[in-house]
Amino acid sequence: MIFNIEKLVRPHLLNFTPYQSARRIGGKGNIWLNANESPISIKYKFKNSNLNRYPESQPKNMILRYANYSKINPENVLATRGSDEGIDLLSRMFCIPEKDAIMIFPPTYDMYSIVANIMNVDVKEIPLLKDWNLDLLNLKLHMNNVKIIYLCRPNNPTGNCFSEKVIKKILKIAYKKAIVVVDEAYIEFCYDKNISSWLCNYSHLVILRTLSKAFSLAGLRCGFLLSNEKIIKMLSSIIPPYPISVSTSDIVEEALNKKNIYNIKKNVVLLNKNKNWLVKKLKSNILVKRIHDSDANYILAEFYHSDKVFNFLWNKGIIIRDQSKKMNLEGHLRISIGTRSECEELIESLNFLKF
Repeated sequence: MIFNIEKLVRPHLLNFTPYQSARRIGGKGNIWLNANESPISIKYKFKNSNLNRYPESQPKNMILRYANYSKINPENVLATRGSDEGIDLLSRMFCIPEKDAIMIFPPTYDMYSIVANIMNVDVKEIPLLKDWNLDLLNLKLHMNNVKIIYLCRPNNPTGNCFSEKVIKKILKIAYKKAIVVVDEAYIEFCYDKNISSWLCNYSHLVILRTLSKAFSLAGLRCGFLLSNEKIIKMLSSIIPPYPISVSTSDIVEEALNKKNIYNIKKNVVLLNKNKNWLVKKLKSNILVKRIHDSDANYILAEFYHSDKVFNFLWNKGIIIRDQSKKMNLEGHLRISIGTRSECEELIESLNFLKF
């Protein structure tokens, strides 16, 4: 028995374009500067070999350690499979398909809009201003039906942090209308700018975190959603039964001990030094038109002949991320910060490239 299975599919998903992750795009090489991962591998040990029982849905010791790290209460923490699951949970909890909307500020992280599109939730785009700041006037004018406002901070791919003053203004505008989600995936690289202490003052604030970046655990897929106790309880009611594996909680507990947190902070200092070195070298390269300031573990640079630069590096096995098709980013390439030797090889290759 054969029939056209496409007739059973939700129509708007028949030709859906998935998120173009670094691994999906591919490439061959040994210098990977395209996914904002940590280039520093940290050895963690899996201690629990008892895998015949289901794990806790929200492992208490792991949650407590992350709460202590963030200086908030355990009741304000929900563990998720990467911060992407947090985005999915928020959309499913707060947005009614074909009625509600989310608001984003492109260029920014694509998964906010992709999750909304899967759910058939409208996406209101308010482009960033030329200086990468938020357009508050247009935000106010387009709040109708908006349930979630996403702010990536530092923003991916631009690398800048929106000011605390502006975020507070948005929280005021959104009060009793929408929740404000601040995505702090890269906050470890500018941790003095984190706003977890605000949770006790804003009942509609949600913060997304991940261990994929500074903690060198991209392969583990573990993130956290921080908010007030009421929102955490609501989201807990719709999260799958066992989102965090025994091996994941084991490794995360180890990653969050005092020794490893100290080492992670040292790695952040090292990567920020590598970033400063790379920026200095790129500024002297004739192919580079502009480099944007960055508070994250990547830089966004505008190149002359960016397509040729990208393809040249790609063919040499140096894989970076082309951002030129994103809104207002023609000619821009994003470069994750690697080890010093990886940064040196990138610069050496660019110095030999001439048109």
